[in-house]
Amino acid sequence: MPLLPGEATLGVLGGGQLGRMFVQAAQSLGYTCVVLDPDAASPAGAVAQAHLKADYLDAAALAQLAQRCHAITTEFENVPARALDSLAATRTVAPAGRAVAVCQDRAREKAHFVASGVPCAPYAVLRSTADLAGVSDELLPGILKTARLGYDGKGQRRVTDRTQLALAFQELGGVECVLEQMLPLALELSVLVVRGADGQAVTYPVQQNLHRDGILAVTEVPAPDVPQALQAQARQSAVAIAQGLSYVGVLCVEFFVLKDGRLVVNEMAPRPHNSGHYTMNACDVSQFEMQVRAMTGLPLREPRLHSPVVMLNLLGDLWFTAEGEERTPDWAGVLALPGASLHLYGKAQARVGRKMGHLNLTGATPEAARESARQACALLGLPQQW
Repeated sequence: MPLLPGEATLGVLGGGQLGRMFVQAAQSLGYTCVVLDPDAASPAGAVAQAHLKADYLDAAALAQLAQRCHAITTEFENVPARALDSLAATRTVAPAGRAVAVCQDRAREKAHFVASGVPCAPYAVLRSTADLAGVSDELLPGILKTARLGYDGKGQRRVTDRTQLALAFQELGGVECVLEQMLPLALELSVLVVRGADGQAVTYPVQQNLHRDGILAVTEVPAPDVPQALQAQARQSAVAIAQGLSYVGVLCVEFFVLKDGRLVVNEMAPRPHNSGHYTMNACDVSQFEMQVRAMTGLPLREPRLHSPVVMLNLLGDLWFTAEGEERTPDWAGVLALPGASLHLYGKAQARVGRKMGHLNLTGATPEAARESARQACALLGLPQQW
């Protein structure tokens, strides 16, 4: 039986902006929400009905969360999987700890892609300096990534030869790493797949993404440069990856399109994702409401894109001039633009590189959405992309 709106309480491990938007979506449906996060000023904790200020492995706090909630989710991939396993002993937990654990480990993640029949970049797992000698020449030049705890470009080094590889492995602390062959990339895209406990899976439209310095900067939907056949392949691959994990919830799968037109999977995130923020204003059901639906057993329907859209990620850089002086971005000018919807995350202090919000710009046509995005970039001082 589904957990019905107005009758159930939902829990979230993690208090960041993704948790905040999940809580807001759940509350709009009539659910009560409890957040567990150690930060007293967490964005999600500020809007939830209750905030348990404790470590994610605090046994008493986990017991209280389980006692107060009917179902529990996580809003970031590095939450300890054993915390999810502990909660799952008495409560519905989605996604499950075992699925999150695969996403937390690049070596296991790559193995899962291969097992799912989805091509990824050629790679090798390096667990010690002894493994360096066995690296195939074909993997160089490559990208060395820590197997765990890397995100937004962190924990990565580009290497062109064996000398650089040995130095990079040392710089990354000699921890387990994955070396991926560097491939000629044409563009990046991602797919949101939503899977229920009954195995039903639906996908959102393919999202074309642009990253700057390893951080997502722009998402466009419909994906302007991705052929329909490749979009269908990406959506089918994302479903296969989710099914192989017996995943429940929203899963984001990121892909590369190579210059020769091939599609390879890059990585996945066991949660709603930055590249899916456009769904809040351009689709008939957002990725956050879909997370609620999946974990509560409510119906999953194929989401509908009703407006072309450009999403701009807003980093803390916008709150400072080129000279480093604090400023307030021109929100009045931005909100006067056609199709503009601003989402700020309630973070008290802006810092360079910190994710502070996002801006969705919808239009009747893709070009109309891009024109609004051009004007927004000019007002905010963001690089022009179109």
